[in-house]
Parts: sequence; structure tokens; C-alpha cells
Amino acid sequence: MPRPPRAALAVAALLCCTLTACGGNGTAEPNRTAPVSPKASAPAAATPSAISVTSAPTLPPGPGGAAPLFSHGRRDGGKKVALTFDADMTSDQGPRAARGEHFDNPALIETLRRLKVPATVFMTGRWAEQYPDQARSIGTDPLFELANHSYSHHAFATPCYKLPAVPRGEARAEVERAFTAFRRAGAERIVPYFRFPGGCHDDAVLREIGPAKVTAVQWDVVSGDAFAQQAAPVAAQVISQVKPGSVVVMHCTRSAAPTTEEAVRRIVPELRAKGYAFVRVSDLVGAAARGSGG
Repeated sequence: MPRPPRAALAVAALLCCTLTACGGNGTAEPNRTAPVSPKASAPAAATPSAISVTSAPTLPPGPGGAAPLFSHGRRDGGKKVALTFDADMTSDQGPRAARGEHFDNPALIETLRRLKVPATVFMTGRWAEQYPDQARSIGTDPLFELANHSYSHHAFATPCYKLPAVPRGEARAEVERAFTAFRRAGAERIVPYFRFPGGCHDDAVLREIGPAKVTAVQWDVVSGDAFAQQAAPVAAQVISQVKPGSVVVMHCTRSAAPTTEEAVRRIVPELRAKGYAFVRVSDLVGAAARGSGG
């Protein structure tokens, strides 16, 4: 087969850096700190940030008021799994969208609806600005909850998959700017959860976003859907790795994760046949905060 043009390879490499920074299989290792243990978490009421979000369970703050981390639910709480989808778009990708590149995936959302699969969508503020009708549709559907993936999809700690860095002191503003974009789009089911681009964070940035009153949500199952060319390996990877309480990271970005919708059509019936029920992240966080499997 002929080799792709050099320019096309460069664009693909840039896209891969962007998407693998959201739970893909990139070679870079993001900065991580240990998550808050669900079993050790005391009950906590919802604590919305300075901007209004939907009431939802959160975990208690960490030392110094740092945002708590959540990677998975209780392992003894029944066969429950949360599918999460990162709606990625960086702050400088508007020109590419104007040229016809699709950072959305309406077919995926419709498949989740048809299969009656609750899900949590972690959206960037820039994505909500580009696709306000879709942001509103997702953010008003009782099947879904809309969570925060930053405004710009820049790195909150470096190195992080070659993403540009959010300057120190601006992390909280990044979080709140995204929430503002969701509200402007007309979304209503906005939950106080935040996912770091690439999962990259450190203790300092956890303290910096602490006043936003968000729970930082990571994952324990990487789907591998970033730039996958076939759905079957993605589905097999998820099905083989899911455990009770798992949080699966996938993507809602057509151009860079083109097989996700097909993979979901394979994953859902297989996991249901294994006895798993699909829930939103808020269900897992709530069970962890209550200290029970309910």
C-alpha cells in the first residue's frame, strides 16, 4: 500500500497526542496521586461550586481542601459499571471544525439512548461552544449527566502527552469556564465532577481546584478506542477488564475515535449477559460516599 503523505502523518500524530491524552494508550505516563479510597470516605452531601451545578454526591475534600480523587466504585457493591465518554475539543481546534472535522458523535449518543444505557459525558467547554445543540440535548436528557473536562483541554500538570499547560493559578478558572459554557448551551443535568485531560495532575493542582467543590474522576478501565480502526479489539479490552464498580473511559469524538459507537453495541449486550448493570458516575460516587453497596 502507498504511504500516507507526510503532512497527513503529522496531523494524525497531533490528533493522537490530543486524544490519547484522555485515557488512551499513549506512552507518556501522566502524573498521578493515590485516589481517595471509597471505603474510607465519609458520607458527603453534594457541594456545588461557586457556579450552579446539579445536586449530586461528592467525596470529602482531601488534605488542605484538595479535590478528592475517584477512580472506581466499590468492588463489593454489586456488578455495576459506569461508561464515561470524553467529548474532547481543544481551544484551538475551531478552524478544523470549520473545515468539516467532526469532534462530535451523534450516532454514539443515539445508540446509548436506544440501548437505554446511562452514561456520564465529560465535556470540554470548547466542545459545548462548538456544538451547543448537542450539549443541550445531552445535558437535558435524564439518561445522562454532564461533567467537566476543562474548558481548553490543556494539561493541568506536565509532562502530559505534549498538551499545552494550564498556567499555575488558572486551573480553577479553567474548570469554572467550562461549567459556564455548559450553562450557556442550555444544559441542566450538570454534575460537580471533573476529569483532568490525560488524567494528569499533582497535589498542587488538586488543592488549586479544591474551591470549585468538584470530585476529580479518573478511571480504572481504558477502552483503547483512541484511533482504533476496529471495534472488536476495543470491545474485547473493555469486557475483559471490567470489574464491579469500574469506570470505563471512552470518547465521543468521531474523527479521532471512529469505532466507539460500534464498540458500544458489542460491549453493552456482553456485559449485560454477564450480569452487569450500567450506571452513571454519580451512582458509584454516591454508593462510595454512603459506605454501602447500594
